[in-house]
Amino acid sequence: RFWRLSQCGTFEAFFQALAACSRTAGLIQMFDSTSIRAHVSAAGARGQETQALGRSRGGFGTKIHIKCDKQGLPLDFHLTGNEASDSPQFEILADIGPDVTPRAVICDKGYDAKANREAARRRGIVPVIPYRSNVKDQPGHFPKLLYRARARVEQLIGKLKRFKRVAMRCEKTKRNYAAFVSLACVFILIKSVHG
Repeated sequence: RFWRLSQCGTFEAFFQALAACSRTAGLIQMFDSTSIRAHVSAAGARGQETQALGRSRGGFGTKIHIKCDKQGLPLDFHLTGNEASDSPQFEILADIGPDVTPRAVICDKGYDAKANREAARRRGIVPVIPYRSNVKDQPGHFPKLLYRARARVEQLIGKLKRFKRVAMRCEKTKRNYAAFVSLACVFILIKSVHG
């Protein structure tokens, strides 16, 4: 039954419907990622390179690039192999999720790139991305008070990893794993409404 529901995108549809109800997505959105080590049973699917699995220093696994609102509630996510860098995923994360343009986007130093800042400004978004220490010509002011809100996305990742099927990827296919991540996000959103 789970396989049939995941094939027709039921879990993703529920997640998108609930994420569209966010009250703070138009104010601030936050991006971050986390690495998930794949279980031994995750290997071996046909077309392994398209299943969001890859090798990095952390081992064989998947990286979840997640987007959340000001309250730390998930808006959408994107799956890649574990070797994928955060910075190239910025524009993908900016384009997915509810069709709402935020006033500001908060990210960590992993997204520090001139191209990412320009992409945010083209969309009419203020980028709140700290500069790496080796970057020359850093601006004198950085909104540290606003940047503190980034703790919400870290807390969201912690909540996601409480779900065993998310924290330990056993699914061979990207579609099935994305269905589990969507289901976990649905539970987080429903709990926030009833909490």
